[in-house]
Amino acid sequence: MNKNMPTADAITRYYHGSSALFTKFDLTHVLTGASKVKFGYGVYLTSSFKSAAHYSGANKDAVTHYVYTVEIPEITVNNHIAFKQPVNPEIIKRAENKLGYAIPEKVTFDGKEFRKFLAKKLGGGTDIQSEKFASEFLSSIGIDFITWPYSWKNPTLGINVAVLDENNIKIIKVDQVELDAKQQLIAGSEKEVIL
Repeated sequence: MNKNMPTADAITRYYHGSSALFTKFDLTHVLTGASKVKFGYGVYLTSSFKSAAHYSGANKDAVTHYVYTVEIPEITVNNHIAFKQPVNPEIIKRAENKLGYAIPEKVTFDGKEFRKFLAKKLGGGTDIQSEKFASEFLSSIGIDFITWPYSWKNPTLGINVAVLDENNIKIIKVDQVELDAKQQLIAGSEKEVIL
């Protein structure tokens, strides 16, 4: 794990920004916002409330914006892979045992390359279906999360998380927020929504 990154296992509360109001996360809605599956097939969370508010404005046609405060299980060295970080040898071993063949060493030095390798091997490409296969495979070997820094320039600012199984997310609270013209949170605009 990157020594400059805050310890993810100490944080169980994260945020998700959306223009939709809902009571449960559902991965069948992946890509229905204005997002991409850039970091894996899963529910994207961030440790920054302001960042989640910004993401709620991804759909430029949206008139309402929500930030979900959520809790997830503890992130440990054995249940996640991280971008630009070597994959834990125990995870590689579990993957190889399930696949029945050795994984090229060059893709084990970066969680992103590891995930892309699995998407290509299991689904034939980098399309959404291939990414879904990779996430399902990772879940089957005990990987619940993919992580990356909130800011690549300053990793100490926090982390983002792709949760591979929406059932691992508990909604604690939902706030409706307002954004400025640059899709940034207007301070003090938060109003809790009762679901």
